[in-house]
Amino acid sequence: MATKVAVTGHMELSEETVPLVRAELERLLRMFEPSGLVGLSCVAAGADSVFAESVLAAGGRLVAVLPSRDYRQATVKPEHAETYDRLTAAADEVVVLPYATADRAAYEAANAVLLERADRLVAIWDGQPGSEEKGGTTADVVAGARSAGLAVDVVWPEGASRV
Repeated sequence: MATKVAVTGHMELSEETVPLVRAELERLLRMFEPSGLVGLSCVAAGADSVFAESVLAAGGRLVAVLPSRDYRQATVKPEHAETYDRLTAAADEVVVLPYATADRAAYEAANAVLLERADRLVAIWDGQPGSEEKGGTTADVVAGARSAGLAVDVVWPEGASRV
């Protein structure tokens, strides 16, 4: 039986934080049978991509959930393009939501798809509340997962920081 694990988290992880998060994800993902592990990610820079890489390294399958048709062109910065392309190519399934533009509505819809399809959520998150004027933050996704009854694993190792 498959275990579908979605991710939410910070895009701006410090360079020193990435290996700390990878090590914690490696430990966490050992809980799941590799052949049944399905990771759901928007493959954005930072937490999403670190998680996606960790799922693939653990022998799991990846589902890339892209918020809009212009997601790559509109949001993927040149320094992340190679990783983004590699991960979307490695995905067993790529779900492109029916939004023309990567905007707040598209991101909120992508977060909803992640939670609808997941059995649990991994939050690569410092535990801080999100900005009230900016919806769809990591804190919002965690709150949505908890209210939906999903198990939430918060990953923020000692020494982790954001840039």
